[in-house]
Amino acid sequence: MPRTRHTAAFTLITVAALALTACGSGDPAAAPAGAAAAAEGKVPTTDVVSSVRKDEAAAKLLPADVRAAGTLTIAASVGNPPGSTYLADGKTVAGTDIDFADAVARKLGLRLTREVASFEAILPALDSGKYDVGTGNFGVTEERRRTIDFVTYINDGQGFAVRDDSRLKKVTDLTQLCGLTVGTGAGTTFEVTLEENRHLCTDKGREPYDVKTYNDQGATWASLQQGRSDVVMSTINGLRYAVEQQEGVRFLNEFKRLDVGFAFKKGTPLAPAFQAAVNGLKADGTYDRILKKWGIGASAITTSRISPPEIK
Repeated sequence: MPRTRHTAAFTLITVAALALTACGSGDPAAAPAGAAAAAEGKVPTTDVVSSVRKDEAAAKLLPADVRAAGTLTIAASVGNPPGSTYLADGKTVAGTDIDFADAVARKLGLRLTREVASFEAILPALDSGKYDVGTGNFGVTEERRRTIDFVTYINDGQGFAVRDDSRLKKVTDLTQLCGLTVGTGAGTTFEVTLEENRHLCTDKGREPYDVKTYNDQGATWASLQQGRSDVVMSTINGLRYAVEQQEGVRFLNEFKRLDVGFAFKKGTPLAPAFQAAVNGLKADGTYDRILKKWGIGASAITTSRISPPEIK
């Protein structure tokens, strides 16, 4: 049912999200919770990267031309914290994706030229050669592995959030969503999962759930707060972070875990070096410091892998 009371927190969230959109600095998909948190100084800004030193052994795994140039072009999707968000200035990006990319670059002795791009545009752009690497909390799936190489650095996945007035307690089967409206991000694994399984409702003679997709995370949360969506499906870490910044919403549950990785064009020669760099960050303690900074210790991986099979 539509919510009639809009809290002060949600007002701040909406205004902040619109302000970031107006900045025009790349993709305007800063999450509402992230925008509000940034405006209030709640996004952590502890420096956990500048102390990272070059790992000569890892750097030697880079192609000779990359070592000579000393730079790579990286596309970053700015979505919702803790993965990535804008700080209060509307220009500076921060998040786990940003810290891990910067730390790996230091391990490899590289400079990153970062360009903010929309989530759905990054993977095709890697194939065209526009970017060398992409970040955007990209989950490793079998479909993506056919055209993209990954180097994993955390484990996240799919989860749900609802308003406090929702009767949903836990979603363990998508048929529990039958007849409801689900808000999610366009071009994401969440959209794919939902669309591929809508038939489960009709197979049981029930009304299928309706999937509403948004390019802007601010719009996704607004749809939930205003009653146009009954439930939001997004990243586990992103949902947990967001509900702490908003009133009237709650994290429901984890649905499926996925490894998350740096994304590359299929067949990239960069993968072994990135893998070695991530494992080097684990060895020197930087890895744990990044996870602690963003409060995602449960997303730690044992070791970085290149394009591992999708977690079933």
